[in-house]
Amino acid sequence: MTTTTAVPTTSDARTPHQVWLRVRGLLLAVLVLVVAGVAFAAVRSGGQHGRLDPRSADPYGSRAVAELLKDRGVSVDVVTTLDEATGAIGPDTTLLVAGPNVLTAHQQHRLHTAIAASAGRTVLIAPAGTSVPRLVPGVRQASHGPVTTRPPRCELPAARAAGASDLGGVHYATSEPGATACYQDNELAPLLVLPGRRGGDTVLLGSPDLLYNDRLDQQGNASLGLQLLGSHPHLLWYLPSLDDPSAAEGGTGTDDGADSGDDEAGGESDFIGLIPSGWLWGTVQLALAAVLAAIWRSRRLGPLVTERLPVAIRASESTEGRARLYRKADARDRAASALRSATRTRISPLLGVSPHDAHSPAVLLPAVASRLSTPGGDLGTLLFGPAPADDAALVLLTDQLDALEREVRTS
Repeated sequence: MTTTTAVPTTSDARTPHQVWLRVRGLLLAVLVLVVAGVAFAAVRSGGQHGRLDPRSADPYGSRAVAELLKDRGVSVDVVTTLDEATGAIGPDTTLLVAGPNVLTAHQQHRLHTAIAASAGRTVLIAPAGTSVPRLVPGVRQASHGPVTTRPPRCELPAARAAGASDLGGVHYATSEPGATACYQDNELAPLLVLPGRRGGDTVLLGSPDLLYNDRLDQQGNASLGLQLLGSHPHLLWYLPSLDDPSAAEGGTGTDDGADSGDDEAGGESDFIGLIPSGWLWGTVQLALAAVLAAIWRSRRLGPLVTERLPVAIRASESTEGRARLYRKADARDRAASALRSATRTRISPLLGVSPHDAHSPAVLLPAVASRLSTPGGDLGTLLFGPAPADDAALVLLTDQLDALEREVRTS
């Protein structure tokens, strides 16, 4: 016959009801944050599509320039795959590539082939790293500078008509014949126009700032943006997508290992640009909420305050409870210190030692040695020694202190 013995719970164990009472406030706060975040996202989702998106009314979107182009009779179509982008380009089309650096090497080679065969215009927004030689051979990335208001300093009609505009970011240099470099800084251009073999051209724009909603009405940004993007009746706005099937084509066999590594390095910085700005503010708000929750919870970590217990507790229960806490915390040093201090306090009046000197080895140890008829062992180690190494040593220390106190009392 098998009997089941109930395992007693210690005094410091919390019941499920107590745990629920402690965490329900935090869970309620998390639930409120989640509901508020979902509601906020649902309300704002209609106007937010990401950075440099012609459908976005955010400060870093490009809806304003897209609407102005439509008012001028230019059709604006948003595409998210390479097949859509390369399949629709033609002599009456402008292709804007919003994120050329996030394309794989295979996609960049395909895009370059399509650009070379096109008689239309291609606008590349801030290509950098290995994207430059792959998309526009003969051009090199020379430097990177801040976006500031710059004069045209070139003969490009669109730039001369727009005047000073906000340009900067990536700067380019080339020795290709027929290339036009505008808004130069030390002969390095953030706007470069390259003629194509079939009558089209390719525009390299070092930064997208002049196309943002919050900058379009400044300087000559609107004029320059409309002329660069509105030179043909159709505009394809290519926003590269991470789930584009063409990204899985080619694999690692079409490019060597160095190209693959460079492609990752080139696209790393632009990956952040694909993340909607709302996620950044959401992360900041969650971090602030976590800090406030930590401050709220830390209020209980103040100094200990003594108070009168509402009920009488037997000394044995108090001792057992304290012993369990010491054992749970593995605090043999504190337990041994409490035992030694209590023993010294109890035997000092029996030896004629004042309470002030009860914890002084120089005063207490000679008094104990003179009181014992046959002092054995090291009294200094017993009363003032180091912490026990394990639980067995702590039990042995307790027995030795009891024996010493009995001997002092009976001598």
